Amino acid sequence: MFLGQLEPRTARTTADAIRYAMWPLAIMTVLHRVLVKAVSGYITDDFKPVYEAALAFLNRREVYNANFDSVDPHYLYPPSGTLLISPIAIIDPEKSRWIFISVNAAAVILAGYLLLKLFDLGIKSVAAPILLFGMFSSETVTNTLIFTNINGVVLLAEVVFIMLLLRRKDLWAGAAMGLTIAVKPILIPLLLLPFVRGQWKVFVTAFGIPLILTAIAWPLSVDPMNFFKRTGPYILETRDYFNSSISGNGEYYGLPPWLTWGLRLLFGAMVLISLWILYRYYRTDELFFVTTTSGLVLTASFLLPSLGQMYYSMMLFPFLMTVVLKNSVLRNWPAWFAIYAFMSYDGWLSTRFPAEGRLAEYMRTTLGWSLLIIVIFSVLGDRYLAARREGRLDVSLDPVEPAPAPASVTELSDSLR
Repeated sequence: MFLGQLEPRTARTTADAIRYAMWPLAIMTVLHRVLVKAVSGYITDDFKPVYEAALAFLNRREVYNANFDSVDPHYLYPPSGTLLISPIAIIDPEKSRWIFISVNAAAVILAGYLLLKLFDLGIKSVAAPILLFGMFSSETVTNTLIFTNINGVVLLAEVVFIMLLLRRKDLWAGAAMGLTIAVKPILIPLLLLPFVRGQWKVFVTAFGIPLILTAIAWPLSVDPMNFFKRTGPYILETRDYFNSSISGNGEYYGLPPWLTWGLRLLFGAMVLISLWILYRYYRTDELFFVTTTSGLVLTASFLLPSLGQMYYSMMLFPFLMTVVLKNSVLRNWPAWFAIYAFMSYDGWLSTRFPAEGRLAEYMRTTLGWSLLIIVIFSVLGDRYLAARREGRLDVSLDPVEPAPAPASVTELSDSLR
């Protein structure tokens, strides 16, 4: 039977061949990222300040006393987050770090599985190993594991939030969101979705849980007010290092304020127009609307405010999965140039061309996020203008179905499911 699996009597389909090729690549990439890259670590260590803060909290010492004049990673979680992560300091730092890495790797894998279910794809589909390989090959997952931060868990909470939101389980969706707000409020822009969909119960748990956790953590903390007096203002500052937002790169390259503000306003206008088209014409197509809108607002939240770091791009995986939808805005080559720019683990620093390589490396994330917004705006705008010309604005914005594809291509497309 085993030999028959290696070489069956009947010919394999193209999808079978791709699946058998991709699973070993995906599994070995996961093992390499976890057991080699993550365990070995790097000079950037996001886990150390988190562990030290958790240890200080458990021992009733000051937590919010970081020196913000240095460029080392700082502890930025609010008191509610400190309460939630404090158990990591119960054991020694090395074992705690390994557990933290394992939890985040498992969270990314589980998030990928739930994404497959969300888009009606199975674990036996060709999409499964491609997604797993893509996730663990990316810069965002790789550096999340190497630097050892909590982004993998946040991604899982995001996917759970989207799934529960679509199923109208509002209080539970809000609970998933509330836990992320309590630790790292990077997903707050996604609350636009329940707001425009009228799912008001989401806000009860989304804000109730962090408030309750803050109320519990406050008397247990020595210096909770310092988070609001010292750490909060620092988070809102535009810094000129490890910052891929427009304003961050503007600071780094010394661009005039009028130019950075002009770019932010320009891209902000594109985002608002795109959001209007999505809400006006796509809100009844719930899966497309929720996942595409989530990608748009999160990309804008990385690019336009004061701080955006490359590995924030992990939160865009639900949006990237929309490529399997027929009306996806990502079925074009400029979109994947953009995705390469902010997802690829490739480094562009060059000893042969140092100035050019440095520019490419430091600007690629900003340019990638910018191009992605341009692509979304252009695709939706083109669909709107085409539908208006053809007099079908009241029917559908989606492009007219092309002629049926050849049988072999159709079979491959169907095999994705």
